[in-house]
Amino acid sequence: MKDLFTWIKDTLWAPSRRPFAITPSDDDPLPLLPKGIYVGTGGDVTLRGVDSEEDVTYKNFPSASFIAVRAKFVRATGTTAADLIAEA
Repeated sequence: MKDLFTWIKDTLWAPSRRPFAITPSDDDPLPLLPKGIYVGTGGDVTLRGVDSEEDVTYKNFPSASFIAVRAKFVRATGTTAADLIAEA
């Protein structure tokens, strides 16, 4: 497959090159730090940012929306949203 964009450096603003499904966990960090998180089915998302010491909860996030955050954890406790995809 030919990639016409191989010359473009990967940045936070570039499209995701390694999206992966997120399984919220109270103990396990995400395997890669994402550029952001796509919320497929709306609800609350509890997470910890890459440079944060505490969790925060994004309340009532709508379906088919994007959280512009670099999270190291997405917690099971407090997360009611589903179909989460990390944009890495």
